[in-house]
Amino acid sequence: MRRFAAPVAVVTGIDEREHFGLTVGSLVCLSLDPPLVGISIGKDSARHEPMRNAGAFAVSLLAEDQAPLAQHFARSGVPPVALWTGVATRPGVHGPLLEGALAWLECTTWAEYEAGDHTLFLGEVVSTEFGKDGPALLYRGSTYPPA
Repeated sequence: MRRFAAPVAVVTGIDEREHFGLTVGSLVCLSLDPPLVGISIGKDSARHEPMRNAGAFAVSLLAEDQAPLAQHFARSGVPPVALWTGVATRPGVHGPLLEGALAWLECTTWAEYEAGDHTLFLGEVVSTEFGKDGPALLYRGSTYPPA
């Protein structure tokens, strides 16, 4: 799958203990009625249980110039409070929204499914908002090629 370019997004949320965020390349549109998206999160990820506990999440669809944000939220072992230092956000209903994104989705968790060493979280999109216009950030072969 490293040879297949994927759009990059940051998923954020709020559980009973913390604000969390992680970079995903697995965001997919699943249904228009109801509007559903899916993301796959590794069971060994520090963000797996907060995602499960939150019951909802927000998605920031990253712009081509936001590779540093993608790398920032892809790091493991970063304490939750340090994860947000120096990151421009604004409040969302279900998680912080990253400034400068192409668009934002707010989702409630509709279902979750075991998928090997990952969990597939399905979110029902309850609101959307457009951000700036421009190319999306893509990930392919451990790099961010131009869209």
